[in-house]
Amino acid sequence: MNRSALSHSAYVFDAYGTLFDVHAAVRKFAGEIGPDGQQLSEIWRAKQLEYSWVRTLMGAYQDFWALTEQALDYAFEKVPTADKSLRAKLLDAYWKLDCYEEVPRILRAIKSDGARVAILSNGSPAMLEAAVRSAALEPFIDEIFSVDGIRRFKTDPGVYDLVTTSWRLYPANISFQSSNRWDIAGATKFGFRTVWVNRSGQPDEYPDLKPALILPSLDGLVTAS
Repeated sequence: MNRSALSHSAYVFDAYGTLFDVHAAVRKFAGEIGPDGQQLSEIWRAKQLEYSWVRTLMGAYQDFWALTEQALDYAFEKVPTADKSLRAKLLDAYWKLDCYEEVPRILRAIKSDGARVAILSNGSPAMLEAAVRSAALEPFIDEIFSVDGIRRFKTDPGVYDLVTTSWRLYPANISFQSSNRWDIAGATKFGFRTVWVNRSGQPDEYPDLKPALILPSLDGLVTAS
């Protein structure tokens, strides 16, 4: 591959669900949690996101780690079969989530072809730095952008503007990748070229804000760029 294979000068990635598997923490303790582990994990993730949207609308910001803790507590209440004594273990595991198998290879290829690479996430700076370090992705990431700097969560346009302002690029010069369709809708509206990483084969939710490309994983991103 050569530099001309890349059509954008910057590639920006969502973190949770796109680079890092948000269900890895619960899966790590599946044997201890029991048969309702998947339900616990899905509720945990759903409430984590819901809290971020509601708090942005209210103007009552709390960082993503606080919301992650609150969402897990809610999930335990909804899934009483899950052992609450695992709370500390699950939260600790969330700081060291597994990245998806293809992530290091794809980031390495993009970086080696001369494009800038960043993460743009709802996560707090400490969470994101820990996840990147745990997955040994530091050599491939030029910058980590956290919403903590503006105290508003995605899909607030100010979140996406963190990248364009810092890197002094027009939105159309940035390829933005996320597994979250709502995130892709917000980034598309902002003007990014968007790639929806539809890992679980979900139906489209925002037909008026279509991504430029849909992939089942990050494999194919570089050749499709």
